[in-house]
Amino acid sequence: MALLASAATAAQIEARVDLSDQLMTVSLDGHPLYVWPVSTARFGKVTPVGNFTAQFLSRDHYSSFYHHAPMPFSIFFYGNYAIHGTTEVSRLGTPASSGCIRLHPENAQILFAF
Repeated sequence: MALLASAATAAQIEARVDLSDQLMTVSLDGHPLYVWPVSTARFGKVTPVGNFTAQFLSRDHYSSFYHHAPMPFSIFFYGNYAIHGTTEVSRLGTPASSGCIRLHPENAQILFAF
């Protein structure tokens, strides 16, 4: 899964998620900057695959589906699916979400700033 963001004069940012390895690689103009552990969909749930662009950003988002769970630095890319920070950092690197892509909050903040 890749999330792309660009503007006519802006740098090309790509966040590529490897669902098998539970890793996100963030690249700027094709040059890798970061590799972070993520959590994607647990058994029975789905993380969308494909190429997407950011649709909506929310710095202090709370889930309307999952008991008002905090989703800091959310980057929505496919309807209700987002890349966002998590409070469950001990589960990063393993499938644990309902479909979103979870990051350590510090990493989510870095990605959000792009």
